[in-house]
Amino acid sequence: MKWCNSCILPDTRPNLFVKEDGMCNACHNHKIKESIDWKLRENTFKKIVKNIKKVSFEYDCIIPVSGGKDSTWQTIKCLEYGLKPLAVTWKTPGRNIIGSQNLKNLISLGVDHIDYQINPSVESKFMVKTFRKFGSTAIPMHLAIFNIPLRIATRFKIPLIIWGENSAFEYGSTSGEDMGFELNQEWIKTYGVTNGTTAKDWIDNKLNKKDLAAYFGPSETELASINLKAIFLGYYFKWDPRKTKESAEEKGFKTQVAKSGLSFYKFADIDDDFISLHHWMKWYKFGFTRSFDNLSIEIRNKRISREKAIEIIKKEGENKPILDIEKFCKFSGISELEFNNIAESFRNKKIWKKNKQGKWFIPNFLIDKWLWV
Repeated sequence: MKWCNSCILPDTRPNLFVKEDGMCNACHNHKIKESIDWKLRENTFKKIVKNIKKVSFEYDCIIPVSGGKDSTWQTIKCLEYGLKPLAVTWKTPGRNIIGSQNLKNLISLGVDHIDYQINPSVESKFMVKTFRKFGSTAIPMHLAIFNIPLRIATRFKIPLIIWGENSAFEYGSTSGEDMGFELNQEWIKTYGVTNGTTAKDWIDNKLNKKDLAAYFGPSETELASINLKAIFLGYYFKWDPRKTKESAEEKGFKTQVAKSGLSFYKFADIDDDFISLHHWMKWYKFGFTRSFDNLSIEIRNKRISREKAIEIIKKEGENKPILDIEKFCKFSGISELEFNNIAESFRNKKIWKKNKQGKWFIPNFLIDKWLWV
């Protein structure tokens, strides 16, 4: 493992690499923000709004929302610039009380809303299947959140989808300029966290095409018929998780009491009790946790030093989401023993080794004297 000398991320993170100067591509991407003419970007967004209004019918755009801080911020921005949005949600089976409250608050800002729920029986089978094959319960989630808004856009003839951050830019991967900051099928395939699969790849004798209908996107012909565009709002307005949180709080967004499995950001990923499982598997696969991501953003925004971030990580430890694992096992019908055995099967032996006592550890780990469990 190679660790960035600026933030605290390793090169085992998908699509992240450490350059010759010791900095990762995500840190280099962040530096680009310092030279961006954000006023010019804002004016470009205003032109998009003006042009969309000329061709739109009932709705100007779709905003995919969960009720979280970022989707609340997206909604605020779209309304601020005079758009008539349709908010669309894939209803996670792990939605909790704070998630319901924040989604209700988002809708109260002044938007029409569709809450799209998939058959829980199908969803549980699908999540267990992807967990067993790829060590990820979140492949169904990503297929749903990217494709459901596209399907609804084609049905309602809505010409624009507005997303929040471009994760491919914020967490490494690409400079963004070569992708034009448009979310298209190539982006989904490369950065959509689906292990390069589509819904079609998961059809078998237990889950047929009709069972998985919600996970299929519209055809290229359907997309072309309405000339659908999809953009990232973070391209036109400087994305910062703390700033979006503050903006959302001003409009009623609430956070919750900290629990095990939450990352350093106690205001992110709080609407869904199952998202922590997706992030926790990074520990087995890549040798870091979600807090490494969060704290690296804090370092780049110069709110915390690298040394302080390392201290926080050392104090947090692995931070296993025990309660969320229990909830998922009840939902999916598998035992906690089976869950842990599946997770263990995805331990990356290229970075994990066993010591003389038989405990797993990572050689040359970022933190000395780590408590290996």
